[in-house]
Amino acid sequence: MAFIALGINHKTASVDVRERVAFTPEQLVEALQQLCRITPSREAAILSTCNRSELYLEQDHPSADEVLAWLASYHNLSLDELRACAYVHQDDDAVRHMMRVASGLDSMVLGEPQILGQMKSAYAVAREAGTVGPLLGRLFQATFSTAKTVRTDTAIGENPVSVAFAAVSLAKQIFSDLHRSQALLIGAGETITLVARHLHEQGVKRIVVANRTLERASILAEEFGAHAVLLADMPQELANSDIVISSTASQLPILGKGAVERALKLRRHKPIFMVDIAVPRDIEPEVGELDDVYLYTVDDLHEVVAENIKSRQGAAQAAEELVGAGVSDFMQRLRELAAVDVLRAYRQQAERLRDEELGKAQRMLQNGASAEDVLAQLARGLTNKLLHAPSVQMKKLSAEGRFDALAVAQELFALDEGSDKSAQ
Repeated sequence: MAFIALGINHKTASVDVRERVAFTPEQLVEALQQLCRITPSREAAILSTCNRSELYLEQDHPSADEVLAWLASYHNLSLDELRACAYVHQDDDAVRHMMRVASGLDSMVLGEPQILGQMKSAYAVAREAGTVGPLLGRLFQATFSTAKTVRTDTAIGENPVSVAFAAVSLAKQIFSDLHRSQALLIGAGETITLVARHLHEQGVKRIVVANRTLERASILAEEFGAHAVLLADMPQELANSDIVISSTASQLPILGKGAVERALKLRRHKPIFMVDIAVPRDIEPEVGELDDVYLYTVDDLHEVVAENIKSRQGAAQAAEELVGAGVSDFMQRLRELAAVDVLRAYRQQAERLRDEELGKAQRMLQNGASAEDVLAQLARGLTNKLLHAPSVQMKKLSAEGRFDALAVAQELFALDEGSDKSAQ
């Protein structure tokens, strides 16, 4: 049995590579089933976000190379290119990595809370695909429990620090008065919801939410007093927008250079601040070449994020200690589980011997033997039978010179030196 955590993230791979390795929600179930069918992975889950794509696996014997080959093949990547930016963690380190990720300790924004929900979604999808079994399932539950403890017992998540918050902070640096600005938000998922909340808190009165489905956009818009439109209506809204922040699950850019050029003409080249949080990217990179456009991707937010995480650095050490305790507790419980099958077989054997001796005792009573004799015989017979197999095996071990195994047996049966001397 081996746990493996394998993948790439914002620390090891550029946004260009990350968007090529990302899994769409529609791909996940089929990809998980293929992963378990083609590689030696008995259990598997996939976490795919804008900042990371990770595979969590349980295998009989660790075989990361085959999984990396599958991942490269699935996304039509060069194996060498993937190896150059991939990391592999095994067993205790894999458990630690999962718990750190869920706790926000491995995020671009230290302590950001969205990753825990994303990991829970990854677990739910893997269950739907039938690729999570008892071992990986236990690991996920332990991971969620540790992350919850980190959130509860440390200040790691107290300040509103996230990619969404960083984007709004950057907008404040460019526009001195956000109250007068109009924001166009593309998408209606969790990240855009956070962006809308931060903009609303900063006093932005005019917010437009553009989404593929009007119903989802309307739900979000209603929460913040915004206006909902379809993606098809973006061009006219773009001309009125000072701030554009996009985060969708589209596999292709939805905002191109031509549309932005037309909007700038209508705005008489009044600047537009744009942040593309999506992976794959929603806004064509060429848009950043236009005068009067300030375009940032998630990778560009590092400096803003660095300032915001300083307040969380003190809490990070306490969080790391809680993660360490979570790893130790899980691995101990996992080792205890290894004894369950042996204990079950030993109990079944003892119960069979007990039933045999009990049957003999009952027959003796029926034949008129005294209760005292029956109890004495039951005790002798049960003791002899329970000791027979261990006695034979220990003599054999002694004859073979396996004194280390005899020492284990002495510990197993809780035999100290005093009990040995009293027996003599």
